[in-house]
Amino acid sequence: MHYYLDFEKPVAELENKIEELKRLADGKDMNITSEIKKLSKKAQDLRADIFSKITPWQKTLIARHPERPYTLDYIRLLMEDFIELHGDRRFADDPSIVCGFAKFQDTSVAVIGHQKGRSTKERIERNFGQPHPEGYRKALRIMKLAERFSMPILTFIDTPGAYPGIGAEERGQAEAIAFNLHEMFELRTPIIAVVIGEGGSGGALALSVGDRILMLEHSVYSVISPEGCAAILWKKNETSVGQSEYEKAAAALKMTPDDLKGFGIIDEIIQEPLGGAHRDTDATGGALGNRLRYHLDELMGMAHDELIEARYNKFRLIGALEEKA
Repeated sequence: MHYYLDFEKPVAELENKIEELKRLADGKDMNITSEIKKLSKKAQDLRADIFSKITPWQKTLIARHPERPYTLDYIRLLMEDFIELHGDRRFADDPSIVCGFAKFQDTSVAVIGHQKGRSTKERIERNFGQPHPEGYRKALRIMKLAERFSMPILTFIDTPGAYPGIGAEERGQAEAIAFNLHEMFELRTPIIAVVIGEGGSGGALALSVGDRILMLEHSVYSVISPEGCAAILWKKNETSVGQSEYEKAAAALKMTPDDLKGFGIIDEIIQEPLGGAHRDTDATGGALGNRLRYHLDELMGMAHDELIEARYNKFRLIGALEEKA
């Protein structure tokens, strides 16, 4: 059984009816193939109609979908011989960020990404994908190793934001994020960042200084969540703000891939199967793998000095204004 978002409920009713018909026909002499085909076509058309006009807030909900593929899912789909490394060599390991080395289509790469967790137990262990400073320091340690061994770096972004707890602040959360930003600009190896779900605030930025920034079709990337933005704008607690405020905040934040591509913040949007990446994880992984290969081949042909200069200019030009006479 799939988990359906509220705006998908009309499709849920049809698909549940299809499953019920299949169960009734199982092992029985019943010819209901034509009825199932008719309902399947209707469900497909209805889903296409719904997803052709989803709002930024609805896209945010898809990006947070509990069945959406996470970093470890893409590692399983795209990588071979993955070896995970742990610890920042200063304080502890942080399970909310997965780091290691692997083979991607015969290319040795460092792979780093947020991991939210599936079950309640795993979500608690991984702090719901909200890293502590040791997570960012671990990530940078792996990036430095990748640079030393001339390996490209692939990062997968999927976090509501860095953890804002007292312990994280005491151990230098802001400094860890800022230091990652500084160091990633000077790494002498290609970096590709992919927003696979929710790219939230500095927690996402700390892994996002890339030569190429890609986004999956139903991901979001923003300085703050719609809930947090709405609470600030309308001077309320997040628990007392309603969906109408979330809708307005999400639209104002310009956090969707189309908006960000138009602003020149990201380089490419990777299309997802109808209904989102969770509806066909293998197809999503295949599409992502193809685009990673394309950009890696392009970046690996560049000299290190050229790579760093282009990376600096890419970010320096974000938000540039042109004055008209």
